[in-house]
Amino acid sequence: MKPLVKLILFFGLFILIFGCKSTTDNLPSVYVDYSLDLNKPEYYSLNTPGNYIYITGGLAGIIVYHDLDGSFKAYDRACPYDFVTDGARVYVTDISLGRASDTVNCGSVFSITNDGVVIKGPADRPLRQYKTYYYPNSNVLQITSY
Repeated sequence: MKPLVKLILFFGLFILIFGCKSTTDNLPSVYVDYSLDLNKPEYYSLNTPGNYIYITGGLAGIIVYHDLDGSFKAYDRACPYDFVTDGARVYVTDISLGRASDTVNCGSVFSITNDGVVIKGPADRPLRQYKTYYYPNSNVLQITSY
């Protein structure tokens, strides 16, 4: 009976290790460290909650969003479902609903007001979110990957 138990445990462990789909981020890691002076004209729209801008950086660019609750959020524009270096970018498609999507390449829609979660599509992971730190005394927003 002991060999049968060992065999069952072995196959159970094998299936557990190799049979489960990984839920980890499939996007390559990149270093991000930006400071945006919100007094500068190119970033001034971020002073108003509900606005967003695109900046370079990350894998496919970054969406910087000033949420209606006053917080700032920053997401990589690379689709976590089917990242392709050329042309696969998420765009804000309906700011009134806080949605961003890439319907051409990855066929998914994400919520930028709710931590980049998937609303629709084959993507099963949220957008990669970067950390944001706002310094009100200097009106500077820092975006980092660490």
